[in-house]
Amino acid sequence: MAGAFQFELVSPERLLLSEEATMVVVPGAEGEFGIMAGHAPMMSTLRPGVLRVSGAAGDDQAYYVRGGFAEAGPKGLTVLAEHAIALNDLNADDLARQIKEAEEDVTDADDDATREKAAVHLAQLRDVQAALAAA
Repeated sequence: MAGAFQFELVSPERLLLSEEATMVVVPGAEGEFGIMAGHAPMMSTLRPGVLRVSGAAGDDQAYYVRGGFAEAGPKGLTVLAEHAIALNDLNADDLARQIKEAEEDVTDADDDATREKAAVHLAQLRDVQAALAAA
């Protein structure tokens, strides 16, 4: 199909998406950028945010991604994300419950190492919540 390119979204757990796309908007470390067919080769690290995919079949999808990098080249775009989840799979009430539990974990931590780990987890959950609200 003219104007389409191969896109793959991969997390450590699995291949989340492998399909033809007409455009992908990536949350890059220095800001969002769009990739379309014929894009010049480039690499970028990811910042937490929403990755949007416009499929060649006319379907749009959105994923929350955190960590990793994107590589565009003549064969398409590959995003290797440390964490990725479809926005459709996120539940706002469940996320709010997890945030509350993480806040309690920070408060109840017995030592600095445990508190720091809980604080990082809490920050990640809040990033997901912000991405979900912005979508």
